Amino acid sequence: MVKEFRDFIAKGNVMDMAVGIIIGAAFTAIVKSMVGDLINPIVGLFLGGVDFTNLYVVLSGEVAAGASLEAAREAGAAVFAYGAFVMAVINFLIIAFVVFMLVRYVNKVKEAATGGKEVPAEEAPAGPSELDVLLEIRDSLKK
Repeated sequence: MVKEFRDFIAKGNVMDMAVGIIIGAAFTAIVKSMVGDLINPIVGLFLGGVDFTNLYVVLSGEVAAGASLEAAREAGAAVFAYGAFVMAVINFLIIAFVVFMLVRYVNKVKEAATGGKEVPAEEAPAGPSELDVLLEIRDSLKK
């Protein structure tokens, strides 16, 4: 069992996946910071500082009028927090746009580096066709 595990870990795909996850986590921190620290303040400036996070409807329980969402949850009330969902959707759209712009920029850099030429993919070596394999099977069955 230990040998199987060692062989599994030694495969290139597992190591590539581990590197991808680590880089992805670091990239997530960068994108979150970019959105939270750079983009959201600019968007807030244009929207007049609108923050939908504290918009909610009390489904059951007692909550003081004008209480924040956090205070309502601490009071034990069941709340329908539609404002937090709206902010999550807005943040997702901003993050998706920022990632789109980053990918677009990287693609332009790649294109400039290769001189606009696409690098052709290596063709897989041609093997026997399906007909060749069937004929071989037929011949072996005749023997």
